[in-house]
Amino acid sequence: MPTILGTIYICHVCNCPSYFAGGSAQVPGARLGGIINHLPPDIASLYKEIQNSTTVGGYTSAVLASRKLLMHVAVESGAEPGKQFVAYINYLVENGYTPPNSTAWIDKIRVVGNEANHEIVIMQEIDARNIIKLIEMLLKFNYEFPKEAESETESSG
Repeated sequence: MPTILGTIYICHVCNCPSYFAGGSAQVPGARLGGIINHLPPDIASLYKEIQNSTTVGGYTSAVLASRKLLMHVAVESGAEPGKQFVAYINYLVENGYTPPNSTAWIDKIRVVGNEANHEIVIMQEIDARNIIKLIEMLLKFNYEFPKEAESETESSG
């Protein structure tokens, strides 16, 4: 009987193959974060880049790009370009671009993002997972939900 070195499965979500080597991790790994509709092109591209980096264990890259994504969201929402990161976070909070009761999450991305950017540390999957969870919430709150509500209003009117 031949030895099975690994198996290939087709993902039911993206229809792409994944390789599983005899009990080891999936290659490529699972993509963190969900699908978000109605994103502006630059923000959609950066969000996809963040998700793709998690499939190869690029958690530090995902955290750093998430920080950059927040800057893009702030500027796209009206913040002045060329500011420091904290100014963009403050802009999002002070201008209602963050959901109520999300202050602890916002502070987490600031702290973890600062560590990834300014310290000699390697981010772990849990760091990326938490940051992407916040990013996903903010993108849905600011882009997906308003457009879907707009569509529902137009179709019922």
